[in-house]
Amino acid sequence: MSLIPSWFGGRRSNVLDPFSLDLWDPFKDFPFPSSSLSASNFPQTIRENTALVNTRIDWRETPEAHVFKADLPGLKKEEVKVEIEDDRVLQISGERNVEKEDKKDTWHRVERSSGKFMRRFRLPESARMDQVKASMENGVLTITVPKVEEKKPEVKAIEISG
Repeated sequence: MSLIPSWFGGRRSNVLDPFSLDLWDPFKDFPFPSSSLSASNFPQTIRENTALVNTRIDWRETPEAHVFKADLPGLKKEEVKVEIEDDRVLQISGERNVEKEDKKDTWHRVERSSGKFMRRFRLPESARMDQVKASMENGVLTITVPKVEEKKPEVKAIEISG
């Protein structure tokens, strides 16, 4: 085995040769998408049913409200549903449809997910369920759930006689 690449000998394929043109893909035999899977080898049914299971959502609490932010790139507000259930459960759901596939096209990589997603969060007692607001801008869904104002104990000064 030579350590000098073969300029005249065509392709070389040797795992131990650092100049070999073959790349090892440790995930090629697994049934899930990886960054190195080619789209042509990826089964069509799996590509169509891959859900947005990794929808990233931040939940932050301020003194006035609970604020949720969800990254939903490429989705329109009509494709997302925000619902509140009776038992203080906030549900965020939606669906990203599969792009229309032209049979003449050759796919080299499919990494964007499609399908349905749903995330649920149990809100605390202090949440005002009747005043929830949601907005979507640049693929980021923001949901604001105001909190019930805490009643501060009334302090009454007592005059000391004597």
